[in-house]
Amino acid sequence: MGHKHQTQPIQIPVPGGKTIDEHFGIPSTGSSEISVAHMVAPAGWGEPFQTPNFDEWTLMVRGKKQIEVDGNIIILSAGESFFVEKGTKVRYSNPFTEDAEYWSICTPAFSLDLVNRELET
Repeated sequence: MGHKHQTQPIQIPVPGGKTIDEHFGIPSTGSSEISVAHMVAPAGWGEPFQTPNFDEWTLMVRGKKQIEVDGNIIILSAGESFFVEKGTKVRYSNPFTEDAEYWSICTPAFSLDLVNRELET
């Protein structure tokens, strides 16, 4: 088959109220090559540092997302994008007062086996 029309992305449950609608990836299409997901992170959401074994692109739709990487804090706003190379320690959060809506693309596809999240202390 030379194409895939995705009409029903897979909703992936995430702690902290974040929503993930995965259009392409391991749970939705069985592909481990790439994942494409639409996400909404509520105000106050955050996750621990991770050092993923995949490249990740983030494209902001609305709101803001905080990215801690290489000793820097970057605030990503609507209309902006950001790339994190695999093997880079990074932390994503939304310490702001409005939801953060964005798309995430990972190659190879996101998986819990590849994300390498640190334990929260």
